[in-house]
Amino acid sequence: MTTEMQEIAITEEKPLLPGQPDPTKFMCVTLPPSQEHSIETPHGLLHVTLHGTSNTRRPAILTFHDVGLDSKSCFSPLFKFEEMQEIVKNFTLVHIDAPGQEEGATAYPMGYQYPSMEQIAEMIPAVLTYFNFRTVIGIGVGSGSYILSRFTMAHPDSVEGLVLINMDPETRGWMDWAAQKITTLTSSLTEQILSHLFSQEEMSANADLVRSHRDRISKAPNLINIELFWRSYNSRRDLIIDRNSNFKCPVMLVVGDQAPHEEAAVECNSKLDPTTTSFLKPSKLTEAFKYFIQGMGYMASSIMTRLSRSRTASLSSSYSMDGERQRSRTLSQSSQGGQMPPSPSHTMEVSC
Repeated sequence: MTTEMQEIAITEEKPLLPGQPDPTKFMCVTLPPSQEHSIETPHGLLHVTLHGTSNTRRPAILTFHDVGLDSKSCFSPLFKFEEMQEIVKNFTLVHIDAPGQEEGATAYPMGYQYPSMEQIAEMIPAVLTYFNFRTVIGIGVGSGSYILSRFTMAHPDSVEGLVLINMDPETRGWMDWAAQKITTLTSSLTEQILSHLFSQEEMSANADLVRSHRDRISKAPNLINIELFWRSYNSRRDLIIDRNSNFKCPVMLVVGDQAPHEEAAVECNSKLDPTTTSFLKPSKLTEAFKYFIQGMGYMASSIMTRLSRSRTASLSSSYSMDGERQRSRTLSQSSQGGQMPPSPSHTMEVSC
């Protein structure tokens, strides 16, 4: 029986990336010791940070950050949440920094030819080869979601699942292109990037957070590198998404309320296979990601945090020690339990 895609609203208790945890409300922990690597690829060096061991039978969780951020500022808040420690303890984390975006990176010289979005995606297989990873679960934010999508399309057997946050798969139309040109002439690089990371509503509601990002970007010693990455992203080609031929793995699309790329994410969702796609708007990311992992057949016996039982979707799947597993789609209604899918107007309420 074909499972119809459902838009699922989950109670928001933590901000979507980019953001910082609120220490007055949520307990954060220190991540395991990390190993930093410089990996040679066909298009230059990549800075990669690894948490945990590469000797695991489970796929690594591979992340890619957005423009104006690096792997640390983008993903550390997420993986430091106490609720994420079950994931951290059971999976290897691999954080990729786009070329020249890592903390402390040396500024590129004038005239440096920065790689295109397609070329950056082509650098990722070298990371998997370096660590001897067979498969990964990807988490991308903004430009990082575009890059991981490119990688997944080119190497479908290497990706078991994909989480795309604030995804915009298309280039700008003529009107948007003209508006961007005007913005480029009248706004600083920092303000352009902030308008990519935050909507006007988000800027008003998160003044301290926006101020922190503004100071960090404007004072970055590798600001020229950030500008090159920004230009490369704005020069990207459309992702040709067809639900019958593109992503062969489960996909979770996440977009925040009033996010600057909300419409683009909704449009992207309409083009994906509804039987393998979950669309969360807004989401409590830590909770949703754990259920996404469990829905793929990993940690199926783990005790997750409380879920509203009256609206629970089927998230069970079998997983055997020899690696064979029967996957059930994340946050989708069970086709075995005799229950009809919930109405799209229903919501799932998740609490800690």
